[in-house]
Amino acid sequence: MQQAQHAPALVGAPGLREDPGDLRLEAYDYVLPLEAIAQRPAPRRDGARLMVIDGVTGERVHTHFWEIGRFLRAGDVLVVNDARVDRARLRGRKASGGAVEVLLLAREEAGVYVCQLRGGRRCADGTILGFGPALSAAVIDDLGGGRFRLRFSGDASLDDAIRGAAQLPLPPYIHRGAGPDADDLDRYQTVYASAPGSVAAPTAGLHFTRELIAALAARGIEIVPVTLHVGSATFQPVRTEDLRQHELEGEAYRIGPATAEAIAAARRSGRRVIAVGTTATRVLEAACDADGAVRAGEGIARLFVKPGHRFRVVSGLITNFHLPRSSLLMLVSAFLGRRRVLAAYAEALACGYRFYSYGDAMALFASVGDCAPLPGRGA
Repeated sequence: MQQAQHAPALVGAPGLREDPGDLRLEAYDYVLPLEAIAQRPAPRRDGARLMVIDGVTGERVHTHFWEIGRFLRAGDVLVVNDARVDRARLRGRKASGGAVEVLLLAREEAGVYVCQLRGGRRCADGTILGFGPALSAAVIDDLGGGRFRLRFSGDASLDDAIRGAAQLPLPPYIHRGAGPDADDLDRYQTVYASAPGSVAAPTAGLHFTRELIAALAARGIEIVPVTLHVGSATFQPVRTEDLRQHELEGEAYRIGPATAEAIAAARRSGRRVIAVGTTATRVLEAACDADGAVRAGEGIARLFVKPGHRFRVVSGLITNFHLPRSSLLMLVSAFLGRRRVLAAYAEALACGYRFYSYGDAMALFASVGDCAPLPGRGA
C-alpha cells in the first residue's frame, strides 16, 4: 500500500495536509479476519507485541510492550486515563419472553438510568424488563438510537442491587458465553484505574504493569492521569459518508491541577507529551486553548479528531489496533496519516498481530526531532 508523502503534525505546527479522500468514511475500511481479534489478553500484561512507528520516515520496529522504555526518554510526560470500568451490563428478559441486554450509560437519579438496549427495538414505554427475582425495570422513555431511559425497582438497596446483578461490560467482539470470568475482572482494568464511571476500558493502558510504571518513573519519565469516562461515544458508529458531517457525542472528563502543570512544564521546556490511548488524546486536544495550554478542570469532550486536525498538545501516542470505520481509527490517522496507518495495519496482520481491546499495541511519535532514536539509528 502506498505510504503518505507528507509528515505528521508537529506540536504547534499546521498539521497534516488535508486530503479530501481522507474525509470519506469508506477510506477507513480494511479487511480483518475474525481470528485476528484477540479473545484473551497476552499471558502477561506487558507481553503484548508492540509496533513502533517514526512519523517522519515511516520506519516501523517490531518488539514487545515491556520494551516501551527503549523508545522513551527522561523528561517525557505520559498521560494516562485513570477511568475505571463499572459493572454495567445486565442480561434479562421482557415479560413477553424475549431476551434483552442492557448497558448502563448514565445514572440520572436513584433507580433511573439512561441505557443502551439490545433486543429492545419493540420496547414501548411501560415495557417491563426482568433481571432475576429481585430486580426489574420499566421503560419510561425511548431516546432513539437504541437508547432508553429505565426506572428500576427491587427489594434491596436499589443501586446496590443493580450493580450486584450487572457484569463487567466486555466488548461484543470478545466472546464469553457465561459472561466475564475472573481473569477478565483483573485484566479488563488498568492497574491505575481509580475513577469509576466508564462502560469500557481505555485499552492502551491495559499493557502497563506496576513494575513497568516504576521502572519508567525511575528513568525520569513522568506519568500523570486525566479522567475521561468512556461511554458510548467512543464506540459510536460514524454514519455520514463525509466525516465533516459527523458529530461525536460528548464524554465527561477531568484534568487535575498537577497534571495540567506537568503538561505546561513539559511544553515550556520542549519535552514530549505522550498520550496513552485515544481517550487521553481526546481529553488533551479538547481541553487545550489555541496555543495548546491545558488547564485544570472538568468538562465534556465533544471533539472529533479526524484528518486535518492540528495537534496542539500531543506529540506521541500509544494505542491499540482499532475497528474499521471507527472514530478511533480516524484519530490515529489524523496523527500519523491514513495511508501510513492502513499500511501499518496491513503489516500487523501479515505479522500475526492481535487486534482490538485485548490485542497488541502501537507507539507513534510525531517526528524524528521529537522521538527518541529508534534502535540502530544512533542518537
